[in-house]
Amino acid sequence: MPYLFTSESVSEGHPDKVADQISDALIDNFLAWDPDSKVACETLVTTGLVVLAGEVKSQTYLDVQKIAREVVRKIGYTKSEYMFEADSCGVISAIHEQSADINQGVDRVKKQDQGAGDQGMMFGYATSETENYMPLALDLAHKILTELAALRRENSSIKYLRPDAKSQVTIEYSDDHRPIRIDAIVVSTQHDDFDSESAMQKKIQDDIIAILIPRVKAQLKPELQSLFTDAIKYHINPTGKFVIGGPHGDTGLTGRKIIVDTYGGKGAHGGGAFSGKDPSKVDRSAAYATRHIAKNLVAAGVCDEILVQVSYAIGVKDPMGIFVDTYGTAKVDFNDGEIAQKISAIFDMTPYGIETRLKLRNPIYSETAAYGHMGRKNETVSKSFTGSNGEKKTVEVELFTWEKLDFVDKVKEAFKIS
Repeated sequence: MPYLFTSESVSEGHPDKVADQISDALIDNFLAWDPDSKVACETLVTTGLVVLAGEVKSQTYLDVQKIAREVVRKIGYTKSEYMFEADSCGVISAIHEQSADINQGVDRVKKQDQGAGDQGMMFGYATSETENYMPLALDLAHKILTELAALRRENSSIKYLRPDAKSQVTIEYSDDHRPIRIDAIVVSTQHDDFDSESAMQKKIQDDIIAILIPRVKAQLKPELQSLFTDAIKYHINPTGKFVIGGPHGDTGLTGRKIIVDTYGGKGAHGGGAFSGKDPSKVDRSAAYATRHIAKNLVAAGVCDEILVQVSYAIGVKDPMGIFVDTYGTAKVDFNDGEIAQKISAIFDMTPYGIETRLKLRNPIYSETAAYGHMGRKNETVSKSFTGSNGEKKTVEVELFTWEKLDFVDKVKEAFKIS
């Protein structure tokens, strides 16, 4: 019997995502000046206020207030009527030195012997239902909001948009887990005040359906475009007025959108957030590594869908174990346990191995902090940083290395796939 599955996304102006972006901007600045920095920083945002807290071990000093304000400005909180504005909000820092007890469990004389920065389990997932090997509902939810943000910045066809927004997509699947159609789309976007609430609701609904959705469809292959039918149920700003939003409407905290950050409810999640953590924290680095594994296995033709779990003990370099679930979609003559054994032989899953393979000691994290950490475009970019003493630095970094299909040939060889 056909079934429905739903995923959501939130925009860069959502309060929790504002917090994530500030935390990851701090990570990038620490790593830009000292690649060996150990950082775990949290951010809270609310009306007119940013609060920074966490632990750091680094050879550099940052002007954290300036960095936080730059992030808020880039997102688009630049007007006093938002009640949260880059130049006027307060910024309080309670960042202090990392615990020596934690540090002694991670650092080693030889970097290759580096222990995991925490215990826990991490999951990676991939599916063949989209070109980027992501679940379709989440991929569409992200695309809706990235296009909405582009429209806001263009300020041409839609002029009333404010930074905060959410989306949700419900897809009907067949018995054999193939997408049949889009059942419902929800979009809630913050906006400027209107003279008439009824006129406001009609204007926003018409613009979302007539301007935004066609821009999203244009990015898709024809077979996915066909999922958009006249029968879609649209819920556009279903509560009505949405003028008060962002950190003034809701308090935001780092790490509260972990399902948006990963697979939209597909697969599994180990519970650890990503933003604000340097790559010694396996909550982050091992989640990227398992996504890298899952994507390369599906791309190599091992299976159509896969979940990969890895687990660690704090201070121990080798993982406790690797688990695999191919959901019965395996195309090779190996069971899931045997696939897990081959993964262990192909991929170095020590913290140092992950950091070096995926180039995680570079300032690559600000780009991950909105619209998902997975399924993104792998590309090389130049990024500029200004130190607290005014010194400037430009570095070339490779983003989203865990999205590369650079192990497909090795996987094919291991599984004897021609």
